[in-house]
Amino acid sequence: MSRNVRLALLQMSYSGSRDRMLDDVESMIVEAVSESAQVICLQELFASPYPCQSEDHRNFDFAEPIDGPSVQRMQKLAAEHAVVIVVPIFEQRAPGVYHNTAVVVDADGSVAGVYRKMHIPDDPLFYEKFYFAPGDLGFKPVTTRYAKLGVGVCWDQWFPEAARLFSLAGAEILLYPTAIGWIHSEKEEFGAGQQDAWQTAMRAHAIANGVWLGAPNRVGIEGEIEFWGSSFVASPRGEVVGKAGHSGDHLLCVDCSLGEIDLVRTHWPFLRDRRIDAYQGLLKRWID
Repeated sequence: MSRNVRLALLQMSYSGSRDRMLDDVESMIVEAVSESAQVICLQELFASPYPCQSEDHRNFDFAEPIDGPSVQRMQKLAAEHAVVIVVPIFEQRAPGVYHNTAVVVDADGSVAGVYRKMHIPDDPLFYEKFYFAPGDLGFKPVTTRYAKLGVGVCWDQWFPEAARLFSLAGAEILLYPTAIGWIHSEKEEFGAGQQDAWQTAMRAHAIANGVWLGAPNRVGIEGEIEFWGSSFVASPRGEVVGKAGHSGDHLLCVDCSLGEIDLVRTHWPFLRDRRIDAYQGLLKRWID
């Protein structure tokens, strides 16, 4: 029998404080549970404003440890409702050591796994290298009650190598909690193309690896960035089977038939036909 997993993505705007965000997220999780969600993924750095528009030491105050209030609250909800929750946080690992992290809470409330963002951008208004050390846990899927999850974070979604490694290790659903949007001065000229490229890159991961994929994005205006929402789920064929609007909070629930992974891979046998003897160059920065 084919396993079916009900995936929920939470697309939300920042409500002004961690406590208010936790309350708002809890309300949306309860709604997701009422729609039979089993795996629920929150957006990147969900409990705080996006802090990286400037290099400001005061923003480190938004950080918390893995066993801090955000994860503890989600652990309680996960156990109460028997759901898996992907919890992206601004992690303080140790004094002076911070990561952009996703904690995967299993349906019994335990921490099933942790992923630390591997690719750290440094672009205008996305000055993440000031805040976050690169991840050191690799691209390891997390086994949960309902599915094996390959969890990346935002900038990771542009790298086919990451999606491939998650998939080769058995991930059934790739999840990319995200904070991406338009810079006001660029939106008119480049906005449509930027958003299309974002979705296209991830649809390609779903196709190339024959897996389900979900990307919950922030929404709303923060400083000079208009987060464009448009959270979506793609099938192993790359079809967009569910999508939220580019504005407003939204709960997106989609049924993911995990049996389709085998079906698609036998018809599009990309993994079978990989030339693993010929890819040594991928370990080089550039082939001179």
